[in-house]
Amino acid sequence: MADGIKKYDSALLCKMLEQMVLIRRFEEKAAQSYGLKKIGGFCHLYIGQEAVAVGAIAAIDLTKDYVITAYRDHGHALAVGMDANVIMAELYGRIEGCSRGKGGSMHLFDADKHFYGGHGIVGAHIPLAAGMAMKIKYREEDGVVLCFFGDGAIHQGSFHETLNMASVWKLPVIYICENNQYGMGTDFRRVSSQPQLYKMADSYNMPGIEVDGMDVLAMYDCIKETAEQVRDDNVPVLIEAKTYRYQGHSMSDPGTYRTKDEVASYKENDPIVILNNKMAAAGLIDDKQYKELDDKCKKIAADSAEFAEKSQQPDIKTMYEDIFA
Repeated sequence: MADGIKKYDSALLCKMLEQMVLIRRFEEKAAQSYGLKKIGGFCHLYIGQEAVAVGAIAAIDLTKDYVITAYRDHGHALAVGMDANVIMAELYGRIEGCSRGKGGSMHLFDADKHFYGGHGIVGAHIPLAAGMAMKIKYREEDGVVLCFFGDGAIHQGSFHETLNMASVWKLPVIYICENNQYGMGTDFRRVSSQPQLYKMADSYNMPGIEVDGMDVLAMYDCIKETAEQVRDDNVPVLIEAKTYRYQGHSMSDPGTYRTKDEVASYKENDPIVILNNKMAAAGLIDDKQYKELDDKCKKIAADSAEFAEKSQQPDIKTMYEDIFA
């Protein structure tokens, strides 16, 4: 285990571990705030899936590459470097939020960091990713687009139509299906004629890859190699990241469709524990250092809730701003 990790820069490993822990602690604080009715509307947590966003985004260059995702977006927002205070303020519906309190949990956004959401309609952002990739190709830039979505979105018509266009037009986009095993409360195997979702790429004459989405290093390696391929060959790629969410689909979901034993078995494959154990075996971190890291992330999460609590409610006039007609 220790030998395999030596090829990675220690600063990169520390950054990825810290990002995953921060996402975990931020989401726990968000869940607590939701329970206290500080956060309203829909709220989809990323607990358990941290390795997918963190590993993938660490492998690209956000000065030229782009990220777009669906409504389970808090983890991606933190992974691109958005401020936890600004994210939590948006969850609270406050004016200091990244969407000025208008978007909430599902519509986080930071164009300066090349993060284009956060989209609430299942699969509706998949064509937008193709448009972003078309911009890159039209302007002869060197970027790629990472488009994240859940296994539930893979059966939407927008997915199939867009992958066909992306392949025909040879667009520089990597479609990442975060297969967390359930589309809302339905096991993906019950609704997919092809349970190996990455093989759907065959229909559109593009590479399809399956990767362990619980291992941040596997995710990093996969996207690093794939992004280089997409840049060189101008061909889109479909990746299926096999992952698992430890919470319900949303905060209103009690998760009664799966057993406690199933959840417990997946928690034995916790992405944070996996990376921490690998780093510990290589002598890159010890229990004291991990606790300091964890305490730091807990404080950031707690401070973000305090910041959001003190932030201003949007003025009524803002309801008529930022609209086209």
